[in-house]
Amino acid sequence: MKFPNYTTTALEDWVSKWYKKHRINYPKEMDINKIAMRYDIFIHYKDMDSRYVRFGRYREIVLNTKLTPPLQREQFFHEICHAIRHDGKQTMMPEAFRELQERDAWHFTLYAALPYHMIKRYDLDDPELLDRWAFDFKVSNELCEERLGQIKRRSDCTKLHHCIN
Repeated sequence: MKFPNYTTTALEDWVSKWYKKHRINYPKEMDINKIAMRYDIFIHYKDMDSRYVRFGRYREIVLNTKLTPPLQREQFFHEICHAIRHDGKQTMMPEAFRELQERDAWHFTLYAALPYHMIKRYDLDDPELLDRWAFDFKVSNELCEERLGQIKRRSDCTKLHHCIN
């Protein structure tokens, strides 16, 4: 089964459109260094929490060396969301606004790590799907489970919506 009754979000569409614009159509083409370079952002690996840092025009994403490569990759997508979608210093903003940015970064991470235009080629009924996604996209099985759950929930909601209307 492919993706029945699934409707993408505006953010999901934006992410896929960005990848396609930059000719990134397959998981093997998703090089985080090249993605960061498109935004003039440097990546550094340090023994500290992952974060996005900006000093004037200099921008960097710090990835925690204690994390596994799949978790570093997920942190990269989270932090690049802050770099390209958010303004302000989180320590200086109201808690509700910070939480909104974090929620946006979480959704962005799901879409950027497992973009729809790529995952739609996979069979949702494949019993090895989560392992395939984790291997192909170089992310954790947990992130893959969350993305699949999101797709299934939205597909079910869409079915329900069609049944009600």
